[in-house]
Amino acid sequence: MSHNFMTPLVSRRSLLQRSAVGFGSLALASMLADESAAAAVDDPLAARLPLVAARAKRIIFLLMSGGPSQVDTFDHKPLLDRDDGKPLPFPKPRVQFNSTKNLLRSPWKFRQYGESGLWVSELFPRLAERVDDLCMVHSIHGTNPAHGGAMMKLHTGSDSFIRPSIGSWVSYGLGTENSNLPAFVTICPTLAFGGVNNWSSSFLPAAHNGTALGDASVPSIKARVKFIQNSKLPRAIQRLQLDRLKAMNRQYLERSGADASLEARIDSFELAFRMQSEIPRVEDLSGESASTLKLYGMDEPVTANFGRMCLLARRFAEAGVRFIQVTHNDDKVQWDQHSNLKRDHEKNAREVDLPIAGLLTDLKQRGLLEDTLIWWGSEFGRTPTAESKDGRDHNPEGFTMWLAGGGVKGGFRYGATDDYGYFAAENKVHIHDLHATLLHAMGLDHEQLTYRHAGRDFRLTDVEGNVVKELFA
Repeated sequence: MSHNFMTPLVSRRSLLQRSAVGFGSLALASMLADESAAAAVDDPLAARLPLVAARAKRIIFLLMSGGPSQVDTFDHKPLLDRDDGKPLPFPKPRVQFNSTKNLLRSPWKFRQYGESGLWVSELFPRLAERVDDLCMVHSIHGTNPAHGGAMMKLHTGSDSFIRPSIGSWVSYGLGTENSNLPAFVTICPTLAFGGVNNWSSSFLPAAHNGTALGDASVPSIKARVKFIQNSKLPRAIQRLQLDRLKAMNRQYLERSGADASLEARIDSFELAFRMQSEIPRVEDLSGESASTLKLYGMDEPVTANFGRMCLLARRFAEAGVRFIQVTHNDDKVQWDQHSNLKRDHEKNAREVDLPIAGLLTDLKQRGLLEDTLIWWGSEFGRTPTAESKDGRDHNPEGFTMWLAGGGVKGGFRYGATDDYGYFAAENKVHIHDLHATLLHAMGLDHEQLTYRHAGRDFRLTDVEGNVVKELFA
């Protein structure tokens, strides 16, 4: 039987209780192990127990926006080298973004690394040192060759309708471990290709919306959560304002009855108030050692920006945030190399290779990797055939993502594309399967995590998806 997590509308009695004791104390009480059902109703972000045995407590999603090429990074294809310049020996997909020509070999050499012998190209020398922690999935496939649709599919499970983001579903299912922080934070997200819809709670309660720290247009050192600071009024006066606002809303609700949208706004005000002190604490890197900053590449201009984002992700993970997204993107759609493949993929890889390796190392040293699931990927991969002279087109038919930590097998390879890296061919993993697997790692059953909206029960995986249990140790 399907389990519906839909939060009931708050009662008049509950609202009066809330006004008497304050939002903050209820949020704190909800974190107790013996929390009552009423407390969970009152606080939409109250911590909840997982439905199944959880492997991970949190997810860090490293989004490489634009589509890194699988055949130039982690999916070694010797036949692509051998047949460079020849026609693809089988039909291309019926739907393509752009036309492509003959096969194009990778400009980078591949080597096997670690005890596992996983293949990694020259693009990622530092990450290659961590391959025994990585779980490579080479058979990811989607349905949409356009950035916007594919990005929406990646985040929400749908490329045709606006639906809640995976981070919002995790927040809805599990709440937050820190009542002073949201459950879902996105660091420097791109405003392109769906923009805010990619971290939106959509029809889920607004408390589960992703909280953005800056966006891709500003350097991470300047990234801040908007509208949580009030430089004109001290906190004591703000508290009085919120209490007065609660009293007014109480009077309104006594006349009108329960109002879910009003409750969501009140919760947002209260969370913003609590975040004023907690967010700056997480963002303050002054207590980090010089060796830690160096580990993330913050001592070098080329890696400092993304390195800071990765370090912030670790700090948010430590602080109790359930889902943290880090986006590598700029105004050129970072990994979207329709031309200048060698120049731009090398630039991109230099920016992220060291910080990602540093994040893995740091989490492992702190004992956090075992219950933190790292997810690296993009909206699609790229074609093994050439667009222009030195570029590759979009390819959702078969590409690579990798996981680390969170109970998955390290140094493990799952699935495969065809001999040239165009189509997922062995142990295929659809985006719905990936989402089901990620939720499973967090202790959530993708078939039971539902929300009734517009007359039907919705879930992240719609009516599809299977957990890829082979990925777990």
